Amino acid sequence: MPNLDSNIEFLKGVGPQRADTLKTELGIFTCRDLLFHFPFRYIDRTKFHRIRDVHTEGETVQLRGVLRRLETLGEGKAKRLVGTLRDESGIMELVWFRGIQWLEKSLQVGKEYIAFGRVSEFNGRMNLPHPEMEEATAETGQKAKNFDPVYPTTDKLTQKGLDAKGLRKLVRTLLDGLSPTDVPETMPEYLIGQFRLTPRYDALQKIHFPENQADLDGATRRLKFEELFFLQLRLLQIRTRRKDSFRGFVFSKIGDFFNRFYQEKLPFELTGAQKRVLKEIRSDLASGKQMNRLVQGDVGSGKTVVALMTMLMALDNGFQACMMAPTEILAQQHFEGITSLVGDLGVKVGYLSGSVKGKKREAILAQLASGEMHIVIGTHALIEEWVQFKNLGISVIDEQHRFGVEQRAKLWAKNPAGPPHVLVMTATPIPRTLAMTLYGDLDVSVIDELPPGRKPISTMHKTEHHRLRVQGFMKEEIAKGRQVYVVYPMIEETETMDLQNLMSGFEALSRDFPPPEYHISIVHGKMKPADKDFEMQRFLRRETQIMVATTVIEVGVNVPNASVMVIENAERFGLSQLHQLRGRVGRGADQSYCILLTSYKLSHEGRERIQTMVQTTDGFVIAEADLRLRGPGNIEGTQQSGMLRFLLADLARDGHMLAAAREVATQILEKDPALALPDHARLRQHLASEGKDARVWSRIS
Repeated sequence: MPNLDSNIEFLKGVGPQRADTLKTELGIFTCRDLLFHFPFRYIDRTKFHRIRDVHTEGETVQLRGVLRRLETLGEGKAKRLVGTLRDESGIMELVWFRGIQWLEKSLQVGKEYIAFGRVSEFNGRMNLPHPEMEEATAETGQKAKNFDPVYPTTDKLTQKGLDAKGLRKLVRTLLDGLSPTDVPETMPEYLIGQFRLTPRYDALQKIHFPENQADLDGATRRLKFEELFFLQLRLLQIRTRRKDSFRGFVFSKIGDFFNRFYQEKLPFELTGAQKRVLKEIRSDLASGKQMNRLVQGDVGSGKTVVALMTMLMALDNGFQACMMAPTEILAQQHFEGITSLVGDLGVKVGYLSGSVKGKKREAILAQLASGEMHIVIGTHALIEEWVQFKNLGISVIDEQHRFGVEQRAKLWAKNPAGPPHVLVMTATPIPRTLAMTLYGDLDVSVIDELPPGRKPISTMHKTEHHRLRVQGFMKEEIAKGRQVYVVYPMIEETETMDLQNLMSGFEALSRDFPPPEYHISIVHGKMKPADKDFEMQRFLRRETQIMVATTVIEVGVNVPNASVMVIENAERFGLSQLHQLRGRVGRGADQSYCILLTSYKLSHEGRERIQTMVQTTDGFVIAEADLRLRGPGNIEGTQQSGMLRFLLADLARDGHMLAAAREVATQILEKDPALALPDHARLRQHLASEGKDARVWSRIS
């Protein structure tokens, strides 16, 4: 018997040809890979159906009866073997189109068989095409008291005899040759007892061949917990190592800049959530460890004020600060907003992007290098080599998922005395379970409260039949002096068609909203950046009343006067994207509206997405629903970066288990950071053996 690290080719029943197909089709290279190729469902072979009770096409059934007839009918391609199975309740026709000669020899009329297969309907009668047949002996009756595993397979594997049944046979061969020493326990005994976990060897046997539901539940729970626990243990180790390795600048005092801003300039009372997050940041900055904190907050929750007050802490301690945004227009808006907030505090704020040239750029660079400029706000131009700071203490990164690790790493190098503190902000609400995984090595703060006085956005679902009514409503709002977004989907696979839809939508709107009374801007991803910026600025200056756009406005222009967001083909957007788009309105004092236009026919999932949007404006409720409907791989680019491919765990359903795994991993590392205690030898060994392949989910350098 080969060991688990042996090439899969050496397992009995595989060989070179099948091995090649297993490698290319399923990525199974070793016996270990096969062991962890888990079934995706199970067939309950413990139950027998009565023939009289079988009525549903597509249903999988197991029958026990006597074979009463067996004959070959038809010729050539129409040739088929037909049999009749009878039990005490009725008869069922069995039919085979392949393997007829072998079946004629092996099946005997008059004997009792167990027939297993998927029901089909033909000419108004139920039959069982290509059933699996076993003689009903005392032995097979005993064997039937199992759940049969069904494995993911492909057409190419099926051609090699490795359909679900063939894979089942290989796994059985592998498991029969394994002993507990081949799959050593990874968990300490006290954890196995505390969480009542099935031992690892037993769990791997039972996940493939459970005898009952309790076996399957215990095995699944054990292997899920192990998967989530070791992920959290690794992430927490990374965080601990980084905190130990990188000393942080100590911001020991809160001084004039911060206090005067808080007492004299703050235009509104901070929410409880903003105060809590500022306390968490303050604690980090005074700790002597380098801060790496993610601040999550819905659109309009007041992240910018928290970022500014954090930067003022740096200024009070003799350091400079920078804030980096993904687009020029967003950076410009941060610059204008922060400049107006600090007023005459004596804080010198600069703006730097690729479009700032000549003497203006030279002056900003000189002021940064001398320390005369306190805060600089800009695009990725801030990370260029020619930008030098005198004493950079904190870097704020807005909409962090738009920046790569390398870009963020360059900010670290901006202070030779040590890495600046990093505050990362995102307006994309991320479910707690996903945040613990995506950002497991970061400290996460959440601003989960909107400032008082903000009117919730009214969201409505309308179908194509209501288009004229929607346009009438748009005209009413424009007559009040408001502005309107009309957003079209832009999906890569159908980009040309989407662009045509956008242009035809623009032309239709131009007819329904004609000049000189109305003016329309248009923005899409195929335009040059300068043209996009020009159109956005026209809208910002109220020279146009309607902006027709693709999702390029998802993170971007802040237009307090825009009060209506119309989303065309809303069923084609994900929930998080719909929520981000809705957040473009509701930024002023006026009541704002989001209208979701869809076709009349919607899929079940599409209807659920639209209903969720109408029912709530809470970004975290929406993110949880998005995780449940679409899975983690579709949220914020996680699929592209190859993350979150769990073997068994499901973040949408296993949040409680993830939280428990993280809590126990935290307790273990607090007590024994190096896992040096005898109790933790198994953890240490498993991490060392798996370390070569461990995927690191860190999202910040």
